[in-house]
Amino acid sequence: MQRLVDFLFEAGMLRKTPRSGYQFLGSGRENVAEHSFRTAIIGYVLAKEAGADIARTTALCLFHDFAEARTGDFNYVNRIYNQADARAALEDACAGTGLTADLTGMWDELEAEESLEARLAHDADQLDLILNLKEELDLGNKYAAKWLENALKRLRTREGIALAETIVETDHTDWWYLVKDRNWWVKGRQD
Repeated sequence: MQRLVDFLFEAGMLRKTPRSGYQFLGSGRENVAEHSFRTAIIGYVLAKEAGADIARTTALCLFHDFAEARTGDFNYVNRIYNQADARAALEDACAGTGLTADLTGMWDELEAEESLEARLAHDADQLDLILNLKEELDLGNKYAAKWLENALKRLRTREGIALAETIVETDHTDWWYLVKDRNWWVKGRQD
């Protein structure tokens, strides 16, 4: 139990680990835990759309960046000059927990990208970034358009591509601004 508790405390480090790419974009921010959470939700949605194993895809997404609790988040510029052994970090994080085979198996599956679930998880990771970039673009960051263009090219599945096409065409405020009762904005409440 002690190693499992240690593992859970380590998972909490993801809340304190910033995603480092936003410093280059000049706006936006998030931590790895926030990113992993929405990535898992996106993975669930993609797996359902694709008829894939929903639980497997969601788990792949949830743990895809777990090693960053130890390595930190290396953005695309950082990766030119720095390398981390994420698999070794994951092995060390799992040592003595009984989770090593499961989580390193997921790591290997993600790296190989041979299964549909791994490709969907890859796309979910990119789609979380695409959603963030679309929001930054809507808010006026013109540089987000360059990033968005490149992120779209990294998608691997037709479900991911279809979702991305809709994201690009959708204003990020529509989900809350286009409420069921549009008079709410005038009255200040829904009846």
